Amino acid sequence: MDFDYYNAFSRNIGWVTAEEQEKLRNTKVAVGGLGGVGGDHSIVLARLGIGSFHISDMDDYDVPNFNRQAGANIHTVGKPKSQVMESTLRAINPTANVTNFEEGISDDNLEAFLDGVDLYVDSLDIFCVDIRRKVFQRCYEKGIPAISAAPMGMGAAMMCFIPGKMSFEEYFCLDGHSFEDQIVRFVVGMSPSMQQRHYLVRKSSVNFTKKDAKVPSTCMGISLAAGVLCSNALKLILKRGEVVHAPHGLHFDAYRNTLVKTYRPGGNKHWKQRFMCWYLKRMLAKGDK
Repeated sequence: MDFDYYNAFSRNIGWVTAEEQEKLRNTKVAVGGLGGVGGDHSIVLARLGIGSFHISDMDDYDVPNFNRQAGANIHTVGKPKSQVMESTLRAINPTANVTNFEEGISDDNLEAFLDGVDLYVDSLDIFCVDIRRKVFQRCYEKGIPAISAAPMGMGAAMMCFIPGKMSFEEYFCLDGHSFEDQIVRFVVGMSPSMQQRHYLVRKSSVNFTKKDAKVPSTCMGISLAAGVLCSNALKLILKRGEVVHAPHGLHFDAYRNTLVKTYRPGGNKHWKQRFMCWYLKRMLAKGDK
């Protein structure tokens, strides 16, 4: 069949104007990581009509991905996530420009990955601390808004970093801390209210002590994260509506039916954050005892 962009995304009109839809068509978004949240983020952005993508992931699909990852099914086991998601994006919008950094983001290709990008969507694995810091720092230097929404249990927590405002480094304060403590500080920074702690039924399932550990996640949290992030991505791209940005954050938890907006001046230096880092490490150390 012949593909018509305006017909394919005509049902967006009403929530966006025709002129805004054209703006979305001419926008380039970089998505780092295409697993749980990254796959859903990419698909939602494609269905919004985003016209250009830089995508990256170096992993293959496996059976344990089935519970939450958009591209994971019996037919994609063993296939590269970046290739599957590239095909998915092109199937939604055959006119989209998709550049696939299938070797992952590195020092060697970071500049190319962010070249001409209007927005960066962070969905790297929780343990990818070093490259995440480098990507956010380079976005800040280049004036690129960077946004992240993490699934937290059966909810989603969002943090956004706007050029000229508080940076990722200023907020998370990771320098001088061990790898394990950096992960804890990232989790607490993303989710200052830590609502998900109230219904984690098996604490020993959360392990931040080694890079190959598996952290529990739900498809509900993934879907909520995509809705929250992409709604704010739309506002950033179209420059309309208030976008919560660091040191402010928001966390909606569908399990608890609560929305919490947080404000942490100083980021993880704030006393509430220092306490929550201590609390999380203490809670996880107890495990199932």
